[in-house]
Amino acid sequence: MQIRFRTLALAAAGVVSTIAITSSSGAAGLDDAKALVAEARKAPTFTPPGEAFDAKACMAGKKVFVVPLTQENPFNVEIGKGQLEAAQAVGFELKISENQLNVDQWVQAVTGAASEGYDVIDIMGGIPPEALGPQLQEAKAKGIKIAATHLYDVTQTKNDLVDGNFSMNYTRAGQIMAAWAMEKTDGKVNAVIIGSDEILPTGPFVKAIQDYLTANCPDCKYKYINVPVVEWGSKIQPEVQAALVADPSINYILPIYDSMSAFVVPALTLSNRNDVRIASYNGTPFTLDLLRDGDLMEMNVGESLSWVGYASVDGIMRMLCSKGEITELNTPLYIFDDGNVKDAGVPAGYGGYGDGHISGFKKLWGLE
Repeated sequence: MQIRFRTLALAAAGVVSTIAITSSSGAAGLDDAKALVAEARKAPTFTPPGEAFDAKACMAGKKVFVVPLTQENPFNVEIGKGQLEAAQAVGFELKISENQLNVDQWVQAVTGAASEGYDVIDIMGGIPPEALGPQLQEAKAKGIKIAATHLYDVTQTKNDLVDGNFSMNYTRAGQIMAAWAMEKTDGKVNAVIIGSDEILPTGPFVKAIQDYLTANCPDCKYKYINVPVVEWGSKIQPEVQAALVADPSINYILPIYDSMSAFVVPALTLSNRNDVRIASYNGTPFTLDLLRDGDLMEMNVGESLSWVGYASVDGIMRMLCSKGEITELNTPLYIFDDGNVKDAGVPAGYGGYGDGHISGFKKLWGLE
């Protein structure tokens, strides 16, 4: 099982907090939750992120170098595939470096790209710019633009080293997860939220779940458990089991990164708690298989990684061609449940979102 994660930073110590929600929203909050879930159930449609432009003309002779978090993570690989397809369609050079989650390899890649005259270096899918400060500063001094694809939440401020910030709406993903649990429990959520504080967008992601429940659900409560990535395999299961023993009324587990579910499912099974359901985010194929097979996973908020790749290339081209600033990937969040999960394939892959983004971007770039 390959764990998906976004960024490396200082590892945080485990933190557990319990908060009871007090608010006065009641039925109106539940109606809001149902509307949010209904919106996220709609099939993804393409919305242009900016004005149309002649991509071939403005990208003639330009080169882009992508440094992914790791090529051992299918998440990064799939985004890279989308980036390559988009670049090939437009007709400019885009190269993706090979690395295995190794800082020295990141350094070598950025240094090499800077010496080879690339126009943009994209730190894609999780590399914190702080880890490459001197190398990125050197690249910028040579006139190279720095992009960050799928690193920050839309509410976060980018590092000054980054010129083009193509962020992800983790906040909305958290709101959808909270709304789903509210609808399914008729506004009586008692959830365990699991996150990893050292992953950059975890803070706003968790806060979005908490804030949504606070604002909309007077009878809801939750417990938050922080488990650093390196301890997922050893701590998630016992932490969940302990929480279930301490509070038998728990009805939802909300692991914010769905690969955590590999350790949540055994905790529920061993605790004989088949009444508890899991809702998460990412659309990782093995978790969609869990959903399809009915193994406690009830809902997954997915995003098309091909779409992420095309959208990041759109943002890079706009940055180079002075066609407007893009600060958020225009990739819709889409609910998978037992009614549509087969659309992702059997066994599941990274599909199920349609291919409207491909024709949409090609038309936007003057290719069709």
